[in-house]
Amino acid sequence: MLWQQHPTGEGVRWLLPETLASGAGKRRRVIKCAPRAVDSAAVALHEHPHKSTEYLGLSDLPPRTAPVDLGYDHFTVEGHLEQSSHLMEVLKISTACWMADEAITRRKVASASIHSVPTVIGSAPFAGAIGQEHLTAYFDLSADMGATRVECGEGLTGSHLDPAQIVRMARGHGLVVQFELEKVNGRPFTGEMVGELIDQGRRWMDAGAVQLVVEAPDAARGVGLFDESGHLNRSFADRLAQAFGLESVVFEAPGKESQLMMLDHFGRDVHLCGVRLEDLLRVEIYRRGLHGKAFGQTRSRRSPLRNRAGRRTMLEPKKWHG
Repeated sequence: MLWQQHPTGEGVRWLLPETLASGAGKRRRVIKCAPRAVDSAAVALHEHPHKSTEYLGLSDLPPRTAPVDLGYDHFTVEGHLEQSSHLMEVLKISTACWMADEAITRRKVASASIHSVPTVIGSAPFAGAIGQEHLTAYFDLSADMGATRVECGEGLTGSHLDPAQIVRMARGHGLVVQFELEKVNGRPFTGEMVGELIDQGRRWMDAGAVQLVVEAPDAARGVGLFDESGHLNRSFADRLAQAFGLESVVFEAPGKESQLMMLDHFGRDVHLCGVRLEDLLRVEIYRRGLHGKAFGQTRSRRSPLRNRAGRRTMLEPKKWHG
């Protein structure tokens, strides 16, 4: 149904098809509605549909989800960028993309750039470059591909890396670094492990890393922050958030269960990554409280790291020096 504002500003004119028949004989008749038949909010919503969440009482949010390209065809990636780039904090280019035709991967990275979405290369190629002693060549290639970031990690390479040197090398190629906090033993974190990860994360943040990524398995069960029953260890998650703050720590959440648990626990301000492109919209409607399961919950309110007055709480990190 088409409509337009009445020239006098007194109401709305609805343009209705007089007949359902198609073709040259199709006519329209104009019906003038009574003044104020459609309120200003409806008119504004029609003119600015991207503000629909504001008219539902929900404020707009900056992008806080980093979806991953698992090797999709470029039409799929470009389609998601076209409709959802405003929801993407960064697009991760997975290892699978390195096996695809290079021209296609370059095209996807370029498409992300056109939509102002940064791209990050996953940590596995970094580990391979360390093992083959081709780190400089790897940074050269990542920059030439048009990537914005590289993800580094010590889980596959050992703890002998010099964070300051690696960050300096990446910056020399126009790249920034994010670091993955991971343990490759395939077991749930212990308190001691979390302490080691915090120390490790501080070394990389001091060196200049922009964010820290906490790994999570696809099944969210028996690895990392999730126990054998699939329950989130909230205490350990809080320790990481308290150490670095929700702006600096990103929680990997590849599956629906882990995504909803993280949003339930931390609220709408939590940064998530590893989300499949086809799951991005579900995550964002849940984050905003629009999902059916979100009604009556706290997803659309402020993160528990700040109270309603905007004052610091026990979970908000101290001012970072480094």
